[in-house]
Amino acid sequence: MTLQNIDAQSPEAKSADLIADNIARLRALFPELVTESGKGVGINVDVLKALVGDAAVTDADEKYGLNWHGKRRARQIALTPSTGTLRPCPEESIDWDTTQNLMIEGDNLEVLKLLQKSYAGKVKLIYIDPPYNTGKDFVYPDSFQDSIRNYLALTGQTEDGAKVSSNTDASGRFHTDWLNMLYPRLKLARNLMRDSGLIFISIGDAEVANLRAVCDEIFGSENFVSTIVWQKKYGPKSDAKFFSESHDFIVVYARSIENANIVRLAKSEKQNDRYTNPDNDPRGPWKAGDVLRNEARDYAIYPVRLPSGREVMPPPNTSWRYTKEKFAELVSDNRIWFGRDGDARPAYKRFLSEVSDTIPAETIWTHADAGHNDGAKKELRSIFDGQAPFDTPKPTKLIERILRVGTETGGQDLVLDFFAGSGTTAHATIEINLEDGGRRRFIIVQLPEQLDIEDRDQAEAAKFCDSIGRPRNLGEIAKERLRRVALSLIPDSSYGVERDMGFRCLKLDTSNIRAWNPNANDLKASLFDHLEHLEPGRSADDILYEILLKLGLDLCVPIEQQTIAGKRVHSVGGGVLMACLAEDIKATESEALALGMAAWREALGTVGDTTAVFRDNAFQNDVAKSNLAAILEQHGIKQVRSL
Repeated sequence: MTLQNIDAQSPEAKSADLIADNIARLRALFPELVTESGKGVGINVDVLKALVGDAAVTDADEKYGLNWHGKRRARQIALTPSTGTLRPCPEESIDWDTTQNLMIEGDNLEVLKLLQKSYAGKVKLIYIDPPYNTGKDFVYPDSFQDSIRNYLALTGQTEDGAKVSSNTDASGRFHTDWLNMLYPRLKLARNLMRDSGLIFISIGDAEVANLRAVCDEIFGSENFVSTIVWQKKYGPKSDAKFFSESHDFIVVYARSIENANIVRLAKSEKQNDRYTNPDNDPRGPWKAGDVLRNEARDYAIYPVRLPSGREVMPPPNTSWRYTKEKFAELVSDNRIWFGRDGDARPAYKRFLSEVSDTIPAETIWTHADAGHNDGAKKELRSIFDGQAPFDTPKPTKLIERILRVGTETGGQDLVLDFFAGSGTTAHATIEINLEDGGRRRFIIVQLPEQLDIEDRDQAEAAKFCDSIGRPRNLGEIAKERLRRVALSLIPDSSYGVERDMGFRCLKLDTSNIRAWNPNANDLKASLFDHLEHLEPGRSADDILYEILLKLGLDLCVPIEQQTIAGKRVHSVGGGVLMACLAEDIKATESEALALGMAAWREALGTVGDTTAVFRDNAFQNDVAKSNLAAILEQHGIKQVRSL
């Protein structure tokens, strides 16, 4: 047996190929659709038209929907695989070895692509607070062809690449830039959602209509759940030109409306106060309900004799809700209230004991329900020693309410926020877990936007980064917030059980696997330069985490390590993956290494296939490589790969 080499063009070196996946699904449903030509595998459009009764529409036809310049390109961008990786940063994390939470620095478009293999169909709740496109807020680059280069440029690691700027209304593409930014990200986010998953998107007036249209296309209009109005301010702005804007919208869609579950909220004591017991009914407090129907039905129009002796009829064009016989039964059961003096219009008694103690969430959230902007800034100041290094934070109270209605109480749902800002979603997830005993996990993604100390709006944040000795970028604010939240909560033992308040920090970068990029003027030198398949300066942990990503394993999966034949060996997920990334494996060591790995796998009791990975250039010669592969195969490890 020989080791299969993984190079830059191998499927294992890339994120999920969504185009190939889509073609595979179509092939499974309609094999006759898929054709092969000199250009590769494709779809026969004529066959597709026949299958749908020629109900296809061309781009030239008029059709209902939202269109803008660049939409086709935005769709292609979402389908283009990534060749990047996420590099682990244990030194910037909390509880690296035990936490199930992730904080990822990088362009969220590229990160969403990289998460496709590991987290497709696993996310229960997505909350995002994207740029509102007001002309002042931060807009991601509209040059998407190389998101890693954009990220490296933004973090000061390269000189070139697209820069980020405000998308002012002076631009001829005021809405277009914003739509091209958001569309591919939402397409990728949908793939990550469970069938019962929900997405909540904060937005302002400028783009709420376009957001609804885009989400109707991506999620399906039938999967629209609601638009929530959040009262973000508790008082008017006296200097407003026309109206004082006091609200934001939160647009909610389901992955599948049939499987969606919006959790009902507990009733407040104030709502229960509406139930009284003026007649001392032994069944307890009750609330009066109407006994009239707003339409006339002949069988339910009859006189009702009150205890006072007076008879009443339903008003014109109405009728009683009950037949005459049913009404008599209710009176006999003391279910009808005629007032204290027995002369009031009848009312039905709805008992508190018979009513659910929960109610559905309403679509208007006040600052009392979900906090407000000023409260969010005060919250930041309490965390950051009196400073507020982020200009537009959301209150944790708002995100906690979203988590209450969108995730299972006390459950282990996965929560994603890929416009993380100051890290409010992660903070709220920690807090609500402490409240209800849940084990919700979070993944947050934030572009390390450079902070300019000369910019009045960014100066405080930049100075804060200086004060803690960290680079001036927005990602550092989120990480420091989570560190401080964890440190403030860990000493408090009143919660009774240990909770996960840590996070693993990962950073977007170019792949560890070198792509073939020859110099046409000196091919000989290029060949020697590419003898090493891996980028110089990358650690074994860097390579290991890229393997996890590209093989579709959870980035918080348990990882153990042992020293076997003098080499460090990792076992991931109880032996699903075994990796030895030593830089030197001699022929005399290969047998002991292979036997030791096989014995460890057996001791772990691994069920199913195991993939073993090594550095390709680590082997002293081909004999060492082939011997190791043969021994592993004899012991049931048949998937052996080299990098």
